[in-house]
Amino acid sequence: MPNYTQTAPAENGQSHPISSPSTPADLHTGSAATSGRPEHTSPGLGGAAPKLSVRGPVAVAWREGTLTRAQELESLCKWITDNHPDLASASLVDGVHTHIEAARQAASVAALKPTRKLHPPRYGSLRERAMSNLDAAEAHLLNIAPAEYLLGQMPSLLQHVRCHLVPGDSRREELERIAGRIGLNSPDHPQVQIHQAVPYKQRVGIVGQERVQIVAAMRAASSAALREQVRVRSFRNVLVVTTVVMSLLAIALAITGFRNPSLLPLCFAPEKAGSTVVVCPTQQSAPFSTAQDETTPSETYRDIDNAVEQAVRPWDLLLVEMIGLAAAAVAAAAAIRKIRGSSERYGVPLALAALKLPTGAVTAFLGLLLMRGQFVPGLSALDTSAQILAWALVFGYAQQLFTRLVDQQGQTVLDSVRGASNVPAGSPPR
Repeated sequence: MPNYTQTAPAENGQSHPISSPSTPADLHTGSAATSGRPEHTSPGLGGAAPKLSVRGPVAVAWREGTLTRAQELESLCKWITDNHPDLASASLVDGVHTHIEAARQAASVAALKPTRKLHPPRYGSLRERAMSNLDAAEAHLLNIAPAEYLLGQMPSLLQHVRCHLVPGDSRREELERIAGRIGLNSPDHPQVQIHQAVPYKQRVGIVGQERVQIVAAMRAASSAALREQVRVRSFRNVLVVTTVVMSLLAIALAITGFRNPSLLPLCFAPEKAGSTVVVCPTQQSAPFSTAQDETTPSETYRDIDNAVEQAVRPWDLLLVEMIGLAAAAVAAAAAIRKIRGSSERYGVPLALAALKLPTGAVTAFLGLLLMRGQFVPGLSALDTSAQILAWALVFGYAQQLFTRLVDQQGQTVLDSVRGASNVPAGSPPR
């Protein structure tokens, strides 16, 4: 009988238990898709039958992966129906083709049914449709595949379940019990034990008898993997919305400061030897007297207000925010060294870095506003414009104190996608 591969790459970076036969002739057969679109074919070598097209190419990477995997599953289904017609239930074979076609529709961004002129972005729903339908097709194929094929897939199935079901999950424990019966105990050396344990025919009989439990565990792991992707997408969406809100806030502050500079002036009035100078981010006033024998307190305050109106400039607040944004960009660049990378396609590390930029602009403004309100003792009167901009730089970089917690949460979410085995033992099943 033909040899089988054990894993196939998937669009979310995890290995999948379903793979196609390694015989080239088997891979080149398969039923045509039922989408109504014409199939693109290429002439076969030596007058052989033309090959079915994978379809595409398409613009997005996960859609390419979906089309590839759909064709792989369809070829495997054709191989099973041709070589093991007694096992190929007509209802399950129809289900396989239905799920494969649904995944292909998602990859090709088929129109909504019923059609809607206004609808939210479909990126998440399309990916979930593709992944869930391919997982369902896999489960159907395992139900109709010969026991010899199922035995060859056991190492991949066991790894798939261990990646996505936490220790203590009853379905994972059941599959590990079955794996132990066929001699597949150690995840580090599966092939060594599989040849030294139970005889081949007995192992084939065991997996044939336990097929329902095996498929149930595999389906549960695939559902858990899909929920992990949903959690990542939800976290990414929260980051994007927060970044947009912070950006709009920073823009609104800059516009307010430009149209009415004296409404939120970031100016200070240090006093030295009976005279005061109003210092703003880009301008400062001439010294004026504040001696008690020359002016009253009300006149002093009036003089300071007049000096602020003369010294403040429309672009002061914008400049402070730009300095804070530049400092936040440096902090985001420094945070890259802690990013371990991820196979997920939702761009969480990029969203985390983007959040720092508007946050740095806002914290630079708020920090200087607190200093101007004498919230920080001893730092209520900066002497020069350079000091104001320097503190804007400090406060812009200080956003790292707040976003560091968000970075940690993002890393936790990404770790949950990398495998359930990273979850401490005793954690409740997800």
